[in-house]
Amino acid sequence: MSLTRLNAVSYLNTKPLVYALEEHLLVHNFQLIYDVPSICAQQIKKGNADAGVIPSIEYARSDAPYAIVPDIAIASNGPVNSIFLFHTVPVEHIKTVALDTSSRTSVALTHIILREKYHLRFTPIDHPPVLDRMLSIADAALVIGDPALECTDRPEPHLDLGEEWTDMTGLPFVYAFWAGHHNRLDASDVHILIEAKKIGLTALTDIAAVYARTHRGSSTFYEAYLRDHLQYAFGLEEQKGLKAFYERAYQYDLIDAVPELHFF
Repeated sequence: MSLTRLNAVSYLNTKPLVYALEEHLLVHNFQLIYDVPSICAQQIKKGNADAGVIPSIEYARSDAPYAIVPDIAIASNGPVNSIFLFHTVPVEHIKTVALDTSSRTSVALTHIILREKYHLRFTPIDHPPVLDRMLSIADAALVIGDPALECTDRPEPHLDLGEEWTDMTGLPFVYAFWAGHHNRLDASDVHILIEAKKIGLTALTDIAAVYARTHRGSSTFYEAYLRDHLQYAFGLEEQKGLKAFYERAYQYDLIDAVPELHFF
């Protein structure tokens, strides 16, 4: 039997979704391949993976419609603590922004928040997530995921884009979810992914402790991030927040159309 290839994001925020698969706490037929969000989306588009954790903006940009695994998302409802826009000038004076090339959803979110909430237009500069270098060439810098977690004690002022979105809309923000081409996952695959999430959410202490062994923060800090700043549900409120994101992305010419949500 051939393996079902899943591209998973290499960040800590995805660990609760894959922990049970990695630890073989469930019987499954998945081959897990890890990368940053933007590359995960490319791999699915090219057919190199059957499904994966994709940035939510990529669902709207796919030529062929994707299906979404139900009940699972990486989301926040308030401060997310890992999507930061650092700035060296007052926000109202930002004219250039260095954008982390790892994620396209957060890039789109930056455009939306700066344009709608702060009435700014800026020149974007794509750049790897090295904050000092980014701030040396731009007024502000977007850093996401694990690199952002390592920057929480930086002296520069910053916007938490999860907090900014919820303050602006009153809704959760959905950063990513499991998705892939139709018919690439069957009902059993979907069930296993949902069960894996349930198990992962009971193991946040262990996940944080393992992560802390190779990173500068404490296990308490990483557990608080997973437990207090992230949400993994994909219910009606999360879907409402996702649709609001797509509507704004369309309004600001970041996507060509507002997609319908289709689930496996």
